[in-house]
Amino acid sequence: MAHHIDEAWLREAYRRTRKDGAPGVDGRTGAAYGEELEANLSSLLERAKSGAYRAPPVRGTSIPKGDGSERRALGIPTFEDKVLQRAVAMVLEAVYEPEFHEGSYGFRLGRSAHQALQAVWRPLMAMGGGWVIDLDVRKFFDRVDHGLLREVLRRRVRDGVLVRLIGKWLNAGVLEEGQWRQPGRGTPQGGVISPMLANIFLHEVLDTWFEDSVRPRLRGEAHLVRFADDALLVFACESDARRVMEVLPKRFARYGLELHPEKTRVVRFDRPGSGGGPHPETFDFLGFTHYWGRSRRGRWVVKRKTARDRLRRAMHAIDRWCCVMRHHPVVEQWQALNRRLRGHYAYFGVRGNFAAIDQVRSQAMRSWHRWLSRRSQKAAIPWSEFSRFLECYPLARARICAT
Repeated sequence: MAHHIDEAWLREAYRRTRKDGAPGVDGRTGAAYGEELEANLSSLLERAKSGAYRAPPVRGTSIPKGDGSERRALGIPTFEDKVLQRAVAMVLEAVYEPEFHEGSYGFRLGRSAHQALQAVWRPLMAMGGGWVIDLDVRKFFDRVDHGLLREVLRRRVRDGVLVRLIGKWLNAGVLEEGQWRQPGRGTPQGGVISPMLANIFLHEVLDTWFEDSVRPRLRGEAHLVRFADDALLVFACESDARRVMEVLPKRFARYGLELHPEKTRVVRFDRPGSGGGPHPETFDFLGFTHYWGRSRRGRWVVKRKTARDRLRRAMHAIDRWCCVMRHHPVVEQWQALNRRLRGHYAYFGVRGNFAAIDQVRSQAMRSWHRWLSRRSQKAAIPWSEFSRFLECYPLARARICAT
């Protein structure tokens, strides 16, 4: 399969690679790499095909996770590594795309998180609710077993060049604060190839097993929706959900993975009043809390709102950004803040979630006022004056962008 990777293929991989991302251990940016693009791609192709390419370690860093009490480890490859990883991912995509199941939505062409949310909403509405397994894989990207991943890959990929390159990336290690370490497990979050490898591995661990071995043995209707390592299993029957829940930890342990014992749970999500029991629980998926609520016509429908931790994180991020940017020109702040708000609306602006995204806008207004007032030693800007200021520099209004 490696014969498909030529200079034209690498040029397309370069086009698809973000140029403004953080640099790797060599400090080389996308703009610098593009100054001598043809020579760089020619050299990269020759080294990749001959086996002389050496994968540099990724630059280790971390970002806050959830409510900030934990941190998520990231590994940032060099820009040249990103280009080559993109080229290999494009080949793997052509091989595996016909095999991936309908319920897989993460990092696939033509598929999005909003489509995954709809894939959860539709069966719940059609069945009048049900039972949901909220599946959480503990530190998936840190714990993928390299030997098992290679074994899964070899079932479809036997090209020596591709196998060798993937092996080099898995063994490249992490350089953090001047110290190099080789974890021996995992595939770095931040690597271009990592989402594809995650899809391939979980296609074997979960998707194929559920579709081929589990669903035919169930009493009622069941659906699997997965976005990378986030997955939900929706069942019409409680007994089916309980039976699958019993075997899931064993299935993942077979591949060296562990389900979070507290976060992985069976959620009762039947429509209120349908069974005469207590009010149904809620569950989170892809940043949204799913719950039952009344429509404008008074009917029970599945609604979505921004998950509490994601809402808190978004407002905190805006406040910190306003603090850091307070001494920049006002026009620059206004344009950048509106870009952040529109980006938030584009993802979280789903039907029924207007109050939450408008809350983010209100927080942005308060934070901007607060930190503009601290640009000097003068008294805080009165709200009346700031209101006139907002007439000249209005913040983007909250709007619903998706169904």
